Amino acid sequence: MALDGIRMPDGCYADGTWELKMHVTDLNRDVSLRVTGEVHIGGVMLKLVEKLDVKKDWSDHALWWEKKKTWLLKTHWTLDKYGIQADARLLFTPQHKLLRLQLPNMKHMRVKVNFSDRVFKAVSDICKTFNIRHPEELSLLRKPRDPKKKKKKLEEAEEEALELEGPLLTPGSVSEILYIGPVKGSIYSSPGLYSKTMTPTYDSRDGSPLSPTTAWFGDSPLSEGNPSILAVSQPITSPDILVKMYKPQSLLDKAKLNQGWLDSSRSLMEHDVKENEVLLLRFKYHSFFDLNPKYDAIRVNQLYEQAKWAILLEEIECTEEEMMMFAALQYHINKLSIMSSDNHMNNSEKEVDEVDAALSDLEITLEGGKTSNTLGDITSIPELADYVKVFKPKKLTLKGYKQYWCTFKDITISCYKSREEAHGTPAHQMNLRGCEVTPDVNISGQKFNIKLLIPVADGMNEIWLRCDAEKQYAQWMAACRLATKGKTMADSSYNLEVQNILSFLKMQHMNPDPQIIEPITIDINPECLVSPRYLKKYKNKQPGFVRDLISARILEAHQNVAQMSLIEAKMRFIQAWQSLPEFGITHFLAKFQGGKKDELIGITYNRLIRMDSSTGDAIKTWRFSNMKQWNVNWEIKMVTVEFADEPSLAFICAEVDCKVVHEFIGGYIFLSTRAKDQNESLDEEMFYKLTSGWV
Repeated sequence: MALDGIRMPDGCYADGTWELKMHVTDLNRDVSLRVTGEVHIGGVMLKLVEKLDVKKDWSDHALWWEKKKTWLLKTHWTLDKYGIQADARLLFTPQHKLLRLQLPNMKHMRVKVNFSDRVFKAVSDICKTFNIRHPEELSLLRKPRDPKKKKKKLEEAEEEALELEGPLLTPGSVSEILYIGPVKGSIYSSPGLYSKTMTPTYDSRDGSPLSPTTAWFGDSPLSEGNPSILAVSQPITSPDILVKMYKPQSLLDKAKLNQGWLDSSRSLMEHDVKENEVLLLRFKYHSFFDLNPKYDAIRVNQLYEQAKWAILLEEIECTEEEMMMFAALQYHINKLSIMSSDNHMNNSEKEVDEVDAALSDLEITLEGGKTSNTLGDITSIPELADYVKVFKPKKLTLKGYKQYWCTFKDITISCYKSREEAHGTPAHQMNLRGCEVTPDVNISGQKFNIKLLIPVADGMNEIWLRCDAEKQYAQWMAACRLATKGKTMADSSYNLEVQNILSFLKMQHMNPDPQIIEPITIDINPECLVSPRYLKKYKNKQPGFVRDLISARILEAHQNVAQMSLIEAKMRFIQAWQSLPEFGITHFLAKFQGGKKDELIGITYNRLIRMDSSTGDAIKTWRFSNMKQWNVNWEIKMVTVEFADEPSLAFICAEVDCKVVHEFIGGYIFLSTRAKDQNESLDEEMFYKLTSGWV
């Protein structure tokens, strides 16, 4: 026994015990315990709490191994099994830590999140608390730093200013915190906004809760104040906010924005996320499943906000006519949001019979879906045949469009010199499966062009189609979009796609009758409704003149949307955002096998695109439907994708961990397996298998 206190060169004592060093973060104390490798983690924590002798709820605390960046959550495992020896230093720290979460509407919320959960699980808990369905579409990313700003303090000051702009989204005072997910044995457990017995329902016109809010908000801190605050859009109050915020200047800048996505299969602690750090909650995957205004008022509003900020911060390109349409929708939504808030203040006790509401919604759906011969002739596939101008650009050519009689059958366009020759051999023929389709439209200039990039062995062939009128353009554009997916006009979505395109064009029309445009009697803050780029066009003009000019154009465009309800306007804004050519493309810098320079890889819900880094033009496209498998060489950061009937694709990720790219591909594959008839529970293990690469 006398030898027990003798310490050996390896740090162990003669009796086989050794000192385990731990730091208790709550008390800022270092503590050492005499242990053996056979002691299990639960026993270590028990001994530690006994030695501290501090009366406190320690149930949320766990051990974190700094050197290995891992949580020791398997309390039945021994120190030996974890590989912990005398040189280890462990932290005894709470699993739930404070995080400043910036929502898609740019507002900040102070939340306590489980830093030991994988990011995918943490986001699911956050979305459950906020009542956002389909949390698999969202994730967390770090805030991008503006390379032009070197002073960190200046950025922090701007951040604070943005957080305080408008009401904070925390309940009660600024110091109050929203707790995410269950905390064992703690009074801070937040049940979330989902009820075990019912799904929250909203008025499908203005997004307000139909049933008594306490029935489904329960004891959540959000029920203490305005429960639908996350569903309410708040206008931007000052153009200075837009000016100060970071705006990507090029495609390379847009690619850098995507470097900050967190690895969904690792915890926040493994990412070195610090307590009180700002993280951004965003819709990561642009595949929005079962978006229903009746159940998704918060989800719709946050999607609308993400779309709005993407347009205002020039993260996605749009034409001037489209910008005025988006501005008009914003103006309309801002007006209705203020009116809706006032109405609900006066009618807070109003309840609506859910059965009547459901029947009303069904009636609206059926009325909206009525078309002549909805099913059509199911024995034959619809075709298009019309005169269309076709242009095939070649180097150093100035030749313009040439008119052909074109037929669109199945997924193939055939071009004939005249209508009479349509039964003979076509002059040109194009199979559109896997092609890229881009609109080029100017309503005021009556330009309705469709740009096609058709895959060939050595890249993409560029073809332009020019239509004469909106209806013809909508029909041919819809047919082209379906053909790229291998679908024909017999598909049930064809007529809906045509109608969506026509309504998108209609919203961009300028009103021919200036008499019915409301006079500019109030300041509509046009600088807060359009991106700074469109204001720069008038930099030589007087500021007052520019404000009146932009205001007049916004109010003119507003006539096309003035009759919409609040929720309909938000849905139309989201649909218009989805119609933009660049929508849903996530860019990453990459070097392709055989290539000499850095290019871009674009990832969308259904394909990979090799892109020119300066122009954004598609060089080659690969569809997920044609993909056999994909692999990652983690050492050299190379992603290899194999296809069924074309050469494999290989590229090395530049300036970003290839895990981020790998997760986007696997994530979209995972989302494609969702079906409306399956229950709401997520197959987390399947997600990890498709995205993590090592689970």
